[in-house]
Amino acid sequence: MKRLLARDLQEAVAGRKKGERLMFREYEIEPSDYSGWDLSNMDFTLCSFSGSVMNHVDFHDSSVENALFDGVPLKGTDFTNANMRTASFRYCDMRMCSIRGADLFGAVLEYALLEGIIDDERTQWFRLHCPEKGAFLGYKKCVNDRMVQLLIPADARRTSATLPSCRCDKAKVLTIKSFDFRQNFEEAWSLVDENFVYKRGEWVVVKDFNEDRWMDSTTGIHFWMTRKEAEAY
Repeated sequence: MKRLLARDLQEAVAGRKKGERLMFREYEIEPSDYSGWDLSNMDFTLCSFSGSVMNHVDFHDSSVENALFDGVPLKGTDFTNANMRTASFRYCDMRMCSIRGADLFGAVLEYALLEGIIDDERTQWFRLHCPEKGAFLGYKKCVNDRMVQLLIPADARRTSATLPSCRCDKAKVLTIKSFDFRQNFEEAWSLVDENFVYKRGEWVVVKDFNEDRWMDSTTGIHFWMTRKEAEAY
């Protein structure tokens, strides 16, 4: 990975023409205090910002796709309309950040501080992917391509992170079918835990359900909102 010094980044920002988009893909950004810098309309895809301080940085209209920010202070930073897909923000202080219109598909937000973060109806993959209230149907792919249709009840706890997969603490197994709908089954086994069995007509309950929605690979009944999404897993 190429290394980008702070002074070189500063010179590039100062010398760019109005409306020009600067490209810095796959760079290791020199650890420094960039607080308050204008880094808008720039491409930082696959860059690493480890060790830096980036409070109140202006990243609007920029791409930080698949970039590494783990542990970087980002309080009050502006990600409006930014491409934040699959970027890693573990342990980041993102309080009061703006993510209006941003795309957070696959972004990692484990242990991040998110109080006061500002999103809007254009923000993608930040709000809950499944219904926040009420009962609904979900789908789960099991061993040997058996498709389980689940009823998630109104009183079930449910979460989702920044991907199509969701989790809940209890559900009723309605049907278990083959992908082509030609076969019906009485039971199916989880792809992750072979001891976790889904039986048609019965309830499944996870007592140690993890309510932290940003912890994606953790305890809970993992499901998808559509059959197509479950099949693609």
